[in-house]
Amino acid sequence: MVVTGGGRGIGAATSRLAAQRGYAVCVNYLRNREAAEGVVRDIEKSGGRAKAVACDIASEGDVVRLFDEAAGLGPLQALVNNAGILERQARLDEMDAARLERVFATNITGAFLCAREAVRRMSTRRGGAGGAIVNVSSMASRLGSPGEYVDYAASKGAIDSLTIGLAKEVAAEGIRVNAVRPGVIYTEIHASGGEPGRVDRVKSGVPMQRGGQPEEEARAILWLCSDESSYSTGSEFVADGGLLSGPGY
Repeated sequence: MVVTGGGRGIGAATSRLAAQRGYAVCVNYLRNREAAEGVVRDIEKSGGRAKAVACDIASEGDVVRLFDEAAGLGPLQALVNNAGILERQARLDEMDAARLERVFATNITGAFLCAREAVRRMSTRRGGAGGAIVNVSSMASRLGSPGEYVDYAASKGAIDSLTIGLAKEVAAEGIRVNAVRPGVIYTEIHASGGEPGRVDRVKSGVPMQRGGQPEEEARAILWLCSDESSYSTGSEFVADGGLLSGPGY
């Protein structure tokens, strides 16, 4: 399994759980080598196999290299398109084109490139044995994140469209493509937006009255990668504490 952004948050929880479920895991990271190698050490201490690979998924050459290096762990069975970025909270009329390009390059182009490389390796049409792709979306794609990061929300809307379109494109080639849509989860990404404590501020708007944990999202991701979801493709598993069904935001 390749997990992009696998060194922290939902990606780290997914990498650890995947190893427990028997996957050899390629833990992708951008800059935080220490965190990614910490995940690898945890997996290896538990008897699993893993390797950390630095890669900017917004770079086509880096993405190709990531999947080539992951091949050293064995044939690719699953991709978790988890890596994503956001920038400081702002209204759209305060954003410049450079910010939009950064967010979309990682969150959209990067996810598309990783999905492309996974399909090239897993598709039965290309000699592969099939597999699963799980895209990590966000409740922001439905709610829009007004006044904070509509650019991030829009990028996750693109991930929703990727999930549906690619699922139909490769369904007959042994590849299932699904998405998990988290709500407000306790991860470091909120600090990137300038508000590390955001989850605690907004959790009262969640029907379950709490933020989620990365491990709760990881369990949904691993289910979608497993044979237990063998007849599911093009679907979105909502793990948001009831946020989208309201009341709340």
